[in-house]
Amino acid sequence: MNFDALIKDIQDNHWNVHGMEIYEDGRLIHQYGHTIGARFPIYSATKTITSIAAGMAWDQGKIDLEQSILAYLPSETVSQMPAEQIAAFREVTVRRLLTMSVSSFPFRPQGESYLNFSLACPIPDVQARTFHYSNIPAYLVGVALTQAVSEDLFQYLNRNLFTPLHIENPVFQRYPDGYFYGASGMELSVHDLSQIGLLLYHGGVYEGRRIVSEEYVKMASDVQQTNREGGYGFFLWKYRDGFRISGKWKQKCYILPAKKLVVTYLSHIEEESCGLTASMEKHIISQL
Repeated sequence: MNFDALIKDIQDNHWNVHGMEIYEDGRLIHQYGHTIGARFPIYSATKTITSIAAGMAWDQGKIDLEQSILAYLPSETVSQMPAEQIAAFREVTVRRLLTMSVSSFPFRPQGESYLNFSLACPIPDVQARTFHYSNIPAYLVGVALTQAVSEDLFQYLNRNLFTPLHIENPVFQRYPDGYFYGASGMELSVHDLSQIGLLLYHGGVYEGRRIVSEEYVKMASDVQQTNREGGYGFFLWKYRDGFRISGKWKQKCYILPAKKLVVTYLSHIEEESCGLTASMEKHIISQL
C-alpha cells in the first residue's frame, strides 16, 4: 500500500477530493483532508442508508421483502390509483425496488407529490427484471418504511443507526410529500460514511452491538441483479470481491472484507474520469 503516492496523484491532478480514510481490519491507518466535522453531499450513497433501514425493519418483522410495495404505502393513495396501475404495482415487490429491477421508471420523481408521480409511472412490462437505475425505487422504499415502522423514517434511522454509530444530526432532505428522501439529499463527513462502511464490513455489528442482521448484510452485498458494472445488491454495488457505496460525483466507500479493507472518500469530480479510482486501485488495493 502506497498512500503517499495516491495523495500525490490527487494533488498533481487537482482532483477535488474533500477527504479520505483507509481502515485495515477495522483500524484507521491513513487519513487525508477534511474527514471529521466538515460534511459534504453524498448523493446516491444515501440509498445504502435506506437499504440498512430496510434491513433493520426486516429484522424486526415489520417489512416483507417479497411483499408488494403497495402493502406498505398509504391506503388512501393506493385507493386512488387507476386499476391498471394497481395491477402493475402489485407485481413490484420491495425486493425488486431494492435491486433496481423495474425497467421503466424515469430517473427521478417530480412535481408536487413525488408519491403520486411515482405511482403514475407506466410499467409496460412489469415481469421484465432488467437493471434500470432510478431514484424512484429508493424513494418508494423510504415511503414504505415510514408506514411499516409507524414512524418518520429519519427519526427511526437517527435512533437505530446514526446514534449508535456516533453520527450526530446528519443533514438530510425531505421532498414535497414530507417523507425522508431515501434516494439522495444527505450530507455526511468522510468519517461518518466510513462508519457506515465499517458496520457493513463487520456484518452488521458496530462496537460489539448488532445493528442489522448478518443475513441481511449478506443479501444486500451479494449480486441480486446483474448489470454492466458487475452486479447490484440492495442499493449496494458489487466491486471486485467486495462491494461499494457510491454517489454520483465520486463519493465512495469500498468495503473489501477479503482484504480487510475499507476505503472512503468524498469528492466532487463531475468529469467522466476514472483517474481517482484507478489511482486508488493501483496504490491501495492492488498492492495488498
